[in-house]
Amino acid sequence: MCTNLLIDSRVYKREGAVTSSPDGDTSQTTAETTTVGASASPVPVRRMRRAERREQILDAATRAFARAGYAATGLDDIAAEAELTRAMLYRHFDSKADLYRAVLDRACLRLADATGADDFDEHAIPALLRAAAADPDGFRLLFRYAAREPDFRDLIDSITAASREVAHRNLARRIPAGPWLDWAADLIPAFTLDAVIAWLDAGQPDPGPAADRIAAAVHGVMAAAHPHP
Repeated sequence: MCTNLLIDSRVYKREGAVTSSPDGDTSQTTAETTTVGASASPVPVRRMRRAERREQILDAATRAFARAGYAATGLDDIAAEAELTRAMLYRHFDSKADLYRAVLDRACLRLADATGADDFDEHAIPALLRAAAADPDGFRLLFRYAAREPDFRDLIDSITAASREVAHRNLARRIPAGPWLDWAADLIPAFTLDAVIAWLDAGQPDPGPAADRIAAAVHGVMAAAHPHP
């Protein structure tokens, strides 16, 4: 799970997803002197293991994409953010789109690690808030900005379908089958994510009470979905 009741991380176990290299391959950058971004000043690049370098690039890309958006962010911007050359980016990623997908993949997998099991219990929303606070740029990219990019609609559509499936499975334990169960399964994941993003935008106030407020709203939707006598 990327997030309890929200995303099934199996969406991201797809063929071709970029993962950290376990082989310890080292980029041959020890003696390189490179021009960073548009700067004319040479900057020495220290040796890093390949997986470490890839994480450095993903960190820089996450910040750059979150700051300016996908369309307005170029590889030169990311290279400057990472203090690397554009050529070095191409050693790890084929294109800007490839890099953006890798950023989204990593954000989702981090959420999966942070939020754990598929059950939607009292621990789910606090875990989601902690995960969002730990990687706010990645969270916003995944759940706000990527949805605006036509080139990534397939990814977002997969997330939406998986989140609804997980929500439906959990809510079916509490709500009778029928249109109101379907309604709640559509509404609760979308509402919860919007609530967490709004909490991030507000400066992450009072995580404990924030989780309680979001949970109360979720329980309100669940109560409303029950048939009235």
